[in-house]
Amino acid sequence: MNLLTSRNIHRLHTLRSHSMRLRMIRIFKSSLFTTTKNDDKGSNFLKPSTTKSKEYAETLLLPKTKFPLRADAVNREHLFRDRCTKDLYTWQLKNNSKPLFILHDGPPYANGNLHIGHALNKVLKDIINRYKVLKGHKVAFIPGWDCHGLPIELKALSELKNVDKSLLTPMQIRFTARKCALNTIEIQMSEFKSWAIMGDWDNSYKTLEKEYEVRQLKLFHEMVKKGYIYRQNKPVYWSPSSRTALAEAELEYYNDHKSRSVYVKLPLVKSSLNLPNLNDADIYIMIWTTTPWTLPANRAVAINSKVEYSIVSPVFDTEFVSCKDYYIVANNMIDALQKIIGSDLNIKTTFEGHTLIGTSYKHPVTKVPYKIVDADHVTADSGTGLVHIAPGHGIEDYETCKKLNISIFCPVNDFGKFTAEVGDPSFEGKDVLNDGTDVLINYLKENKLLVKEHGITHKYPYDWRTKKPIILRATPQWFINVEAFKQKAFSSLADIKILPDNARNRLEIYTLSRSEWCISRQRSWGVPIPVLYDVETDTPLFTEPSINHIIEIVKRFGSDAWWEIDEKELVAPEYRNNGVKYRRGMDTMDVWFDSGVSWSYILEKFKRPDPNAVADLYLEGTDQHRGWFTSSLLTSIAVNDTAPFSAVITHGFVLDEQGRKMSKSLGNVIDPKTITNGGKNKEKEPAYGVDVLRLWVASSDYTKDVSIGKTVMSQVGENMRKYRNTARFMLGNLNNFNHERLVAYDDLKSIDKYMLHETYQFGKVVESNYDDFLFNKVVQALNNFTNVSLSAFYFDIVKDRLYADHALSISRRSVQTVLYHVLNVYTRSLAPIVPHLAEEIYENYKNIDREQSDSIFKLEWYNMNKNWDNQAIQQEWDILKLLKNEVNQLLEVARKDKVIKSSLEANVELYATSELYGLLSNHEPELKSIFITSEATLTSNVQLSSLSPQATNSINIRNSTNIDDINYIKHIDSIGDNIKGSCKIVIRQARMHKCPRCWNYAANEEESLCQRCGEILDLSCERDINL
Repeated sequence: MNLLTSRNIHRLHTLRSHSMRLRMIRIFKSSLFTTTKNDDKGSNFLKPSTTKSKEYAETLLLPKTKFPLRADAVNREHLFRDRCTKDLYTWQLKNNSKPLFILHDGPPYANGNLHIGHALNKVLKDIINRYKVLKGHKVAFIPGWDCHGLPIELKALSELKNVDKSLLTPMQIRFTARKCALNTIEIQMSEFKSWAIMGDWDNSYKTLEKEYEVRQLKLFHEMVKKGYIYRQNKPVYWSPSSRTALAEAELEYYNDHKSRSVYVKLPLVKSSLNLPNLNDADIYIMIWTTTPWTLPANRAVAINSKVEYSIVSPVFDTEFVSCKDYYIVANNMIDALQKIIGSDLNIKTTFEGHTLIGTSYKHPVTKVPYKIVDADHVTADSGTGLVHIAPGHGIEDYETCKKLNISIFCPVNDFGKFTAEVGDPSFEGKDVLNDGTDVLINYLKENKLLVKEHGITHKYPYDWRTKKPIILRATPQWFINVEAFKQKAFSSLADIKILPDNARNRLEIYTLSRSEWCISRQRSWGVPIPVLYDVETDTPLFTEPSINHIIEIVKRFGSDAWWEIDEKELVAPEYRNNGVKYRRGMDTMDVWFDSGVSWSYILEKFKRPDPNAVADLYLEGTDQHRGWFTSSLLTSIAVNDTAPFSAVITHGFVLDEQGRKMSKSLGNVIDPKTITNGGKNKEKEPAYGVDVLRLWVASSDYTKDVSIGKTVMSQVGENMRKYRNTARFMLGNLNNFNHERLVAYDDLKSIDKYMLHETYQFGKVVESNYDDFLFNKVVQALNNFTNVSLSAFYFDIVKDRLYADHALSISRRSVQTVLYHVLNVYTRSLAPIVPHLAEEIYENYKNIDREQSDSIFKLEWYNMNKNWDNQAIQQEWDILKLLKNEVNQLLEVARKDKVIKSSLEANVELYATSELYGLLSNHEPELKSIFITSEATLTSNVQLSSLSPQATNSINIRNSTNIDDINYIKHIDSIGDNIKGSCKIVIRQARMHKCPRCWNYAANEEESLCQRCGEILDLSCERDINL
């Protein structure tokens, strides 16, 4: 059946009835257009209320899009993942032209499940990388893992069941530890990928790989050649629970540690006392210590030669002191000691501290005499002014004794238990921090050496892995002499960008506080320290030929060879016939040294034209100031004399909504999978998807500790829903649009130019905040632009033009032109944060774009026309928006009074003077659209005072028995500060009839079309026929 006959065309042109015209249009349109099953049927903007409205609704240009209202993230995000992750990473390295940007990934530990802190860290990095890609840069991001160390070794030991752990060989432990680490990496990598983290996952670096270990050993060798590495028997932080030495960075300080402190008296050897005759009284020196277990290792008592001391005696006996005894204490501490002892003290004589130097006292356990020595670190403001010195258990004690050639003594084993060297069998095998302390204090009581015992709560270091207290214990260890280059490291930080500002001070403090770095560990799972030892003398073979030989063996066979091959093969040819028998060392390197040299591995992978180039950015948690940031800085300075990074960013920890740390005991731990995939009860723990998790990260002020919980995630999810609805509105109204229909800027309506100005300002704010890594401000800008500029303002005003104007009219295309540009800017602004949503939006509009690609990230940042930045338009619309707010307030009063149900039922009359009238007259045709009313008129040169006796800014309601005569009047003295003139607003009920098509009260007769709609339908009929 051919409908387009000349007969039918003639009939159509001669039809007078709009209803008959409508039916003909429907017949013609049904033969020319089809719709898809999933097409959007439009919004509630024009919900039909009458039969005629239902018929005319089909002639409206309601939004149509395949973009779904609901995200269904769990089932849909994966559809867009490859194109914006793996495929994109490969593409951008080949195709982007701007300089390479290297964000060096600090390696997470290959043990345990990922937590919400991992999500914060990795997503922040990915946001930065994606923005750089959009800006046209090549981006290098190689994820890494820290694979050695105690926790993995302990996990390996736990998996070796039904075996005597003490009989395990290093290789048995290493084999299982490697397996544990690799299994964990596989699990963690899968989850990282699920968060849409773009990177070179196929070539991720692992500190257990042979290539990495060889490079690490070479850097160690470079430090050896520079004289920075040495071995020494000195006190180090020792973890009995881990049975290894620890570095400062591996400690956690607990403020609530409880210790038993003691005041102890040690008898002087009288023959050594250079003081007047004191009637043969027993004279003691009194010391105070919070570590009584170190007393067996005592080798001296220190005083300060510049401090005044006194010999005192108690006025009366107490539980542990006798009035017949004399005690030497610092003058300044006498008052405090009287309270502690429970007796007044009589001063027998006073003298300067130097008098005591060289005086002997008896050791509390062995009774062997030792000397009183001078030490500057001794003060008279705590304790007794005399300090017990145990060089095997204290850094200052060690330094004091080293100067005086006093030997080290440490009768404590790897397990933190007393050895037989104490000299009393009752101590042997006792744990120094537990029953060993009990035995020691009981011993002091029995031997009448205890003056007073009391408990204290104080700050104390713990092993950060096992959460158990550590001790200081002298053992032969390998050290880096940080003192030799720490000033250079400190100075290098002046040229580094560090965010937030307060992070600089922390990094500088940790850098300057290091004088040496203990890098040896007494564990099997790690990179071996490449040193052989003379079996007889324990002298290390620490030469260049020896180290080079060992590195070559590791290069061929991996680090396992250190434990597997015969020791003779580890000896370099130069030393095989020198008559010395060598044994391999059993120490491994500190894991902070492992990860701290990762800069070398990454920079070797991405060589730049500048041989001195470094990574552009390091980004980690605040705990890495004393960890990876410092270890990376120190190793790089030691080898290259330069910092390994150009910028450092620090983020805080993740807390719950009450500001508490997450812990299993509190039940407040949030698994990232619960956020993305939902919990067991989907109503209480909905599946938000990956983009919402990422949006939470971007919304947070990561420079501080950030919070997460149900309330927080609900709000983030709501913001995501608004982004989606905003994009859907624009997509729906760009249906059948293409870039060839774009309207030139000069031909746009004023409000459309204003919206482009708003878009320009929004785009620049977003770009600036991305550049400054202020992602929470990007989100704030997105939220404001979405909710205020678009949804609450522009979209409301232009819906009538979009839905009711002719499809090809300048007025409608003017709006679509704006939507086209806004959507491009909007999508790119979202893309670094929520890549799945951005890709899905782009998938639905790429066919109308000038440039077409398979990913939004391949199009680069949107180039906004500088003409959009129109300050004159902004000034006009600042005033128009203020006026619109005044009109809305008046409309709301009428609505509450039930005079009108919607703003379309009202007419607005404006009476303005001076410059204000001139501005409004330029926009008079748009005023009704701005106010969303059926009519708006403007009158000038009126004495406003004559229109209403009411005070400025008050509302006057002129009542009448006839509802049609009710007016709402408001007198505005001024609108804003930049324009002269006042105005009066009058709200009246619309006088014309409601148009069944556009719902404006602009029709001459009931159930008839307004002039605009009638003309549009006539034009549409003619256009369809001509088609």
